[in-house]
Amino acid sequence: MEEEWIVDRSKLREVWFEHPNWSRKKMAKEVGRSEAWVRKWLKRIRQASLEDREVLNGRSRVPHKLPSSIAEEVVNKILDIRDHPPQPLGRVPGPLTIMYYLSKEQALIDKGAKLPSSTSTVWKILDKHHGIPRPLAPIAEPEERPAPGVEWGMDFHDVSTVPSEPEGKQQHVVEILNLVDHGSSAVVASEPASDYNAETALRTVADILQETGCPDRIRLDRDTRWVGSWTAKDFPSPMLRFLQCLGIEPRVCPPRHPEKNPFVERYHRNFKYECQLVEHPTDLPNTVEVNKHYVQFYNFERPNQAITCGNQPPHVKFPEMPDLTRVLETVDPDRWLMAQTGKTYKRKVDSKGCFQLGNQTYYVQQSRRGQVVVIWVDGQKRTLNVYKDKVVIKTLPIKGLQNCTMRFREYLDLMCKEAISAWRKVQHRAVRYG
Repeated sequence: MEEEWIVDRSKLREVWFEHPNWSRKKMAKEVGRSEAWVRKWLKRIRQASLEDREVLNGRSRVPHKLPSSIAEEVVNKILDIRDHPPQPLGRVPGPLTIMYYLSKEQALIDKGAKLPSSTSTVWKILDKHHGIPRPLAPIAEPEERPAPGVEWGMDFHDVSTVPSEPEGKQQHVVEILNLVDHGSSAVVASEPASDYNAETALRTVADILQETGCPDRIRLDRDTRWVGSWTAKDFPSPMLRFLQCLGIEPRVCPPRHPEKNPFVERYHRNFKYECQLVEHPTDLPNTVEVNKHYVQFYNFERPNQAITCGNQPPHVKFPEMPDLTRVLETVDPDRWLMAQTGKTYKRKVDSKGCFQLGNQTYYVQQSRRGQVVVIWVDGQKRTLNVYKDKVVIKTLPIKGLQNCTMRFREYLDLMCKEAISAWRKVQHRAVRYG
């Protein structure tokens, strides 16, 4: 269990580092822990550096001193003061005020009854006996809009009016890959195709980036063509590494939360009801034609009610979009590893003394077979630190790195080759496990 807790604490540190302004409630939801747990560990994590692993280790839960219980008559008096405040007070007393009036109760003092020494004890008593009104849940505030060209949303839209093929695909016969700019609500690119998989999707995105330039961030869901496995718990997929190596931060939305990618989802809804269900495209050439006209209409003629557009078409409101960073001729194929510093993984050592991370197998020790270990990634040194019971038992160099710069097209071909391999594994798993 300790290994699993260490991984959760590491995930909390990653969430805090990437989103320092998030509330504790939002962090707790992201990590899958309680707000109290987040409050306790966030206090410790903030006091340590990103490379400090020891802060993730648990501490002894043995209390230094057992608390003494509060007598029932003291509890009843606290509740009485809360429900029936002294006449001159004229308000509902809080913990400090209750402690003041308790200190004046001579009958309790004469009996030697233990009185609360902190307001937290009074709060616990009031809370236990429903003496604290709970506020309503806060209304969620709208997400702050980035400037045009800073962040895009990316997703596939299924053209459901295209019928299934008798001897071919039964679903998603034709899909449209859409990229929408969050700052202007404009459609950056919209590419229909009938053969989208991990490789063809990657090549399409690469062509779009070469033509338009690179934003700071791209938000995407957990489609297996993007993340390899929908759980996205391992090293980044070829698509995510490709974006990181181009200097683009991929933001993967949590599972089953399409509202986390709202701009492209909203565009999909508009396209469905204003174009797809009106024009009823039935094949790829027809889809390409109607989609081209609708994107032009959407960007230049259709009034957009987004806050930033002010009921004007996106390209009318923003006639001059900012120049984006161009794709470089050469790429560092290992740049993605820097974003992995501090990542923590849990693995069980197999019968041969090995564990698997990414597509690589690493040997630990034959004597460790069956044991659960924690792997700590050091992106700067390009190593994996293997921990067991808070002790480093082995440091391993990360495998599969290129250790040199590559020309963009050469690097793209490499990523596409890896994407094909990852996609085949996903398809094989889907067939095997239904």
